[in-house]
Amino acid sequence: MWRVPVPAATRPATMFLLDASLAQSIVDRAMQILHSNVNVMDERGLIIASGERARIGTRHDGALLVLAQGRAVEIDDALASRLHDARPGINLPLRAEGRVVGVVGLSGAPAGIRQHAELVRMAAETMLEQARLMQVLARDDRLREELVLQLIGAAPGTPATDEWTRDWARRLQVDLAVPRVVLLIDIDAPALAAEALLAEQQRLQRQLAVLEPGLLSASVSLRELAVLLPLASGEADPSRLRARVERLQLRLAADGTRIRFALGGLFAGVAGEGLVRSWQSACASLRVGRRRQPEADLHCYADLTLAVLLAGLAEGWRADELQRPLQRLAAHDRDGQLRHTLTVWFAHHMRTAAGAAALHVHRNTLDYRLRRIGELTGLDLARLDDCLLLFMGLELSGAVDS
Repeated sequence: MWRVPVPAATRPATMFLLDASLAQSIVDRAMQILHSNVNVMDERGLIIASGERARIGTRHDGALLVLAQGRAVEIDDALASRLHDARPGINLPLRAEGRVVGVVGLSGAPAGIRQHAELVRMAAETMLEQARLMQVLARDDRLREELVLQLIGAAPGTPATDEWTRDWARRLQVDLAVPRVVLLIDIDAPALAAEALLAEQQRLQRQLAVLEPGLLSASVSLRELAVLLPLASGEADPSRLRARVERLQLRLAADGTRIRFALGGLFAGVAGEGLVRSWQSACASLRVGRRRQPEADLHCYADLTLAVLLAGLAEGWRADELQRPLQRLAAHDRDGQLRHTLTVWFAHHMRTAAGAAALHVHRNTLDYRLRRIGELTGLDLARLDDCLLLFMGLELSGAVDS
């Protein structure tokens, strides 16, 4: 079962924090223009970035005055002599989200640097705002991923569109009323290391964001991405939906890395049980498609419906009963010829002429083998029910050819 995340409605607001990496970027950019040292201090008054690296980690008393008073503080020689390890200069508050998040300080005689100090502060706050916006976007991306996992991974019987989730979606500007179908993207590259898989997955997500802005997707493993495709009017038609996915597939293709797509079904309900089933059908379509059509890169539930539904019977006493006729056949079919004959016959829709041609035998030979299969299994291949028993047994054992 998926980890159930905390919805946006109940999360505390993420407060923007000035980190050392961003602070050093401010210092480096300012010192490309100025001929004096620049320091950046955090909310505690500690120097976290400086042109004089030895000062990083020390307390800056001038910054403490700025933080206490909420305004710029100039330090001349007289004031510097009364403060701990202080030097003449100007220190200004850095604001983000309407509050002071740090201090920027310029070293030098206040009269000589006063004209530059405000420009440095403005440039620094511009960098802070850009960083804050990037942080917000990254946070929203993570929340959207968690929403996707909630929508496709909710336990059966648990509504994923209750008021709690709807409010969460509204805050992320996700319209749950839009019908969606699940597309599973699988990076079929067993030899790739974890770092390479992660890089490829990130590339796919970046390209998806460019090709279809606002598309919802989430990583479900290092190899797999779940994508919720919104459907426009008329796109519920399987042929139109397949064509759309094929176009997307071409644009996402990468040299040297095989990418498989599995398209789930569209089920009643725009979310909740509908999306859960769409996700489950996409996963099952990928498994069945790999077996039946190993050369294909797109597997659609609409094409594999029966095989996918039968896959759900692969365990328990029902599976044992479905396998029983094939077990009787196997006892007298040492080289597997009869089983292969049956497989090819089903693959060609039980048409004698087509089956015989595919087997490279005369149709009388095929008729003889089919009668022999009936004798050994105790089934009558002229009866639809008996044919279905054999077909389902082959399907569950993974023997039906593409």
